[in-house]
Amino acid sequence: MPEKVIGILGGMGPEATIDLFYKIIKLTPAEKDQEHLRIIIDNNPKIPDRTAAILGKGKDPLPALQETAKNLEKAGADFIIIPCNTAHYFLHSIQESVKIPISNMIEETAKETRERIFQIKKVGLFASKGTYKAKIYPKHFKKYNIEIISPEEDDKEEVMKAIYAVKAGDLSDKVKKCILDVAKKLIDKEAEAIIVGCTEIPLILKEEDIPVPIIDPTQVLAKVAVQKARR
Repeated sequence: MPEKVIGILGGMGPEATIDLFYKIIKLTPAEKDQEHLRIIIDNNPKIPDRTAAILGKGKDPLPALQETAKNLEKAGADFIIIPCNTAHYFLHSIQESVKIPISNMIEETAKETRERIFQIKKVGLFASKGTYKAKIYPKHFKKYNIEIISPEEDDKEEVMKAIYAVKAGDLSDKVKKCILDVAKKLIDKEAEAIIVGCTEIPLILKEEDIPVPIIDPTQVLAKVAVQKARR
């Protein structure tokens, strides 16, 4: 059976798209160019802000998300992956616009968390305010009897500032300290692992920075994409 072509619906933000692309490359067992997977990327940073839309403060991103998905389908992608957590709020409607399947990063992360840490009961979640409000993580993690612990409202604001700082290319110690402070509070609330549920957070928070495991949805998605393409 021939390998499948991966389509990445990207640009939200561009660095998160690069991060996913790089992780797919590193997870592919290849010794030469020809053994790597074919990947089509539509890096569309013009898609309106997903969080602003969910909070009722911005333009609806769905038409642009659907258009970008259709571009990938027309270009020859066999399935689509989306390196943006908040965009998964619109996943059902994006899927309705194309005939090829779209992998659900949140569902795959819930499954991976249960398999990786079998006895886990509580996880802390870093995410955008749109992702928190959409409750897409609690919805999927509930199926696996895992409780999602979110930061307090003030800390959600700080996380959001950090996310936009990373989008702007700021990976400074100041931004990292903000993330570490919130992580400590989540761990104090008995979080047994931390989900970096915004694709900018893994660019600044690493496994060695905190005393509990980090679950990186982008890494999970990359692994699933490689498995699907090679299968």
